[in-house]
Parts: sequence; C-alpha cells; structure tokens
Amino acid sequence: MKYEQLDSVAVLHLDDGKANAVGYQLMDAVDEALTKSERDAGALILHGREGVFSAGFDLKEMQKGADAASKLVGRGAKMFLRMFAHPQPLLVACTGHAIAAGGFMLLAADNRIGAAGDFKIGLNETAIGMAFPVFGQELARARIDPRHQTRAYVQAQLFDPDGAVAAGFLDRVLPPDQVLDGAIAEARALAELPAGPYAQNKRDLRAAYIAAIEASLA
Repeated sequence: MKYEQLDSVAVLHLDDGKANAVGYQLMDAVDEALTKSERDAGALILHGREGVFSAGFDLKEMQKGADAASKLVGRGAKMFLRMFAHPQPLLVACTGHAIAAGGFMLLAADNRIGAAGDFKIGLNETAIGMAFPVFGQELARARIDPRHQTRAYVQAQLFDPDGAVAAGFLDRVLPPDQVLDGAIAEARALAELPAGPYAQNKRDLRAAYIAAIEASLA
C-alpha cells in the first residue's frame, strides 16, 4: 500500500501482490488515507493493482470461523460507511476485477473510472450463500440503478466494465493505461469545488442511507 499526494489530489495505491483482499491491512490503509486526505488534500483516489481492484473480503480470515468472519465484516462495514460519508470527493481507479467487498468499495465512492477489459464487477453474495448486512443493503439501494438491482443484488450477476456502468458500479470506462490519469484529472477538477458545500450536500443526499448503516453498527 502506497500513499502519495499530487498537488490537491491524494492517491492510495492498493497492491498486496495478489487479489487486494479486503483484510485488516487494506482497511487500515484506507482509514489512514481518508484521514490524511481530509487534512492535506482536496480529493482522494483509491487505485488498484493491474488487473484487480479488489476480489473481496480476505478469505483466509473469513475461514477462521463465524466470530472471525463477523469481526472482519463489521470492520469492513465501518470502512464502507466512512468512505460513503467522506466529506471530500472520493474516487476509485478500478483497474480490473471488483467483486463482493470490492464492489462495495465502488458503491461507497463518489466517482468510479474502470479499466476496459475482460473483468468481472459486482456482488456475488447470493451465489456463495450469504445474506447482505445492512451496509450492503443501503449501498445497493443508494447506488445501483433500480433497473439492475434485482440482477445485481439478488441474482448475483457479475458485469463486464461497460455493463457495470449501466448497473451503477462504474461511471465510465477507459483503456487500462489511462485509468489512473483519468481519475487524477477528474479528482483535480472536483477538488476545485467549494469544500464546505460539497461535504454538506453529499451528506444531505445520503443522510437516510448513512443513518441506517450507523444504526446497524450501534
């Protein structure tokens, strides 16, 4: 994990050398980046590794038993909530696959630029026998296009990048070698917006979803 700042834009490069599993190391890095960005930058980008943004929660941790899995998902819920409520522009440079928790990272961000290619993006929880916790329900309601909610959320359909734009996981698709540069350019433009109104309007728009997630974590 590498954090860098480019003028008004902070970038967190997520790269564990594998699938960028959402485990404690990744969540600590995201939390730290959100804090640093809010203090020192005007916008934050989460950038994946080549071919993979994130393949979901850390399976090794999930397989340790029900208590370990519940603890990991609970920590993930807090990260997703913090991302979703982050007062600054929060972007994702989605470099490839984004499944399950990786998909929720896309839904929690403001702007999502994806790489063109043979990649799978979406929520596979139904297919692997899992019910969604409250944070998953609320992020899906907030960000997935209503026409695609049943297929994406209930039926566990995974989308290619263009399909992910239609469903609401991505906003646009670029060639892989342009994804990060495109996200940086977009983040710089968004960082020019007045910070106070951006934070307030974002919070107001998402207030009901945020409140429901917060209540589930109390």
